[in-house]
Amino acid sequence: MNPGNSPDAGPAAAEFEGWLRADGRKGIRNILVVVHLVECAHHVAREIVLPFRGGNVHSIGFGGCFPNEYADRMMRALCTHPNVGGALLVSLGCESFNRGGLADHIRSSGRPVQTLVIQESGGTRTSIQAGQQQVTEGLAKLARQPRVTMTVNELVVGTICGGSDATSGLTANPAVGEAFDRLEAAGATTLFEETGELIGCEQFLAARAARTELKRMLTVSIDKAARHYAELGHGSFAPGNADGGLTTIEEKSLGAYSKSGHAPIQGLLKPADIPPGPGLYLLDVVPDGPTRHGFANINDNAEIAELMACGAHLTLFTTGRGSVVGSAISPVIKICANPVTYARMPEDMDINAGCILDGHATRGEVAGEIYERVLRTAAGKATASERLGHQEFVLTYKTSAPAGPGCLPTG
Repeated sequence: MNPGNSPDAGPAAAEFEGWLRADGRKGIRNILVVVHLVECAHHVAREIVLPFRGGNVHSIGFGGCFPNEYADRMMRALCTHPNVGGALLVSLGCESFNRGGLADHIRSSGRPVQTLVIQESGGTRTSIQAGQQQVTEGLAKLARQPRVTMTVNELVVGTICGGSDATSGLTANPAVGEAFDRLEAAGATTLFEETGELIGCEQFLAARAARTELKRMLTVSIDKAARHYAELGHGSFAPGNADGGLTTIEEKSLGAYSKSGHAPIQGLLKPADIPPGPGLYLLDVVPDGPTRHGFANINDNAEIAELMACGAHLTLFTTGRGSVVGSAISPVIKICANPVTYARMPEDMDINAGCILDGHATRGEVAGEIYERVLRTAAGKATASERLGHQEFVLTYKTSAPAGPGCLPTG
């Protein structure tokens, strides 16, 4: 037993029910997304969603008016995510985002989609009223989505860390790594990222590459991250990390690396790449080409969005200092590394990995608890952030080139 946690009695069921999509994938949630296509449409989209707070209606969007291929690719992947059953696109009307192309892509996946153009709908109040009616109609369609059996080998699970401290690399991160090993052994697909926080670990990554040509690509991705942050004059190291006892980016990197476990790395993904098969993948989050749009990801939710765009049904989020964020579309399971933080913020945490430091549980026991929580969350159990109504989402400008030859398995 893990003191401070409240695990469910007995093991989680090996099978659970999901939602079957027309494109053949299965989701663990049945979400209708309301998507603003420019910041000028954000208020209307937010007001459309407000009466459905606490339900299966989530708001996502892109704030920019100028076109960006990365944002378009991300939005196409997110609006056809397995957890998404349908979409309402909210456009001002004069932005550059290709709303027709996005709608066609969603429609071709078999999902219902509607588009609301504010400049053609009478303005703010009229658009909000029309949008709420469209959401009501969309939810009725989602209620008719067929349910099917799912098993763990059909899950895609991502992981990130945020608000790390000196305990993160000792408790929560390596416990997630062991949980990843169990998930990989069960046939699931697992994703880790934060290449900007793996600087100094390139030799360890290369040693685990499943193919010779992948070794070089993994090293190249970390070298690119180091150059990118050097050019910006800022590493992935926040004041809170130092306050929490971390001393160098290398120390932080080793903790972040431990979340990946020990399985062979099957491939290197770019944002919105769908893994071609089960196993462990590294997601390269650092932009390609010359630095044009600033930092690789401006906060943790930008990283969660990229994991979701690669198909993550849910995300394991480790934190030592404490974090309250969740996510639209995919549940976030928060794993607290520090027992003091857990005692201070229990309502925001799902698992207390700090009990390893207290001597109340082993790392393997916490890894088993994480594995069981993944299955229970997939079966419908709400996470702490879901219960609290967190639906954070951010999507910014970025330049991302396609994954090169050798990055992904071909068999």
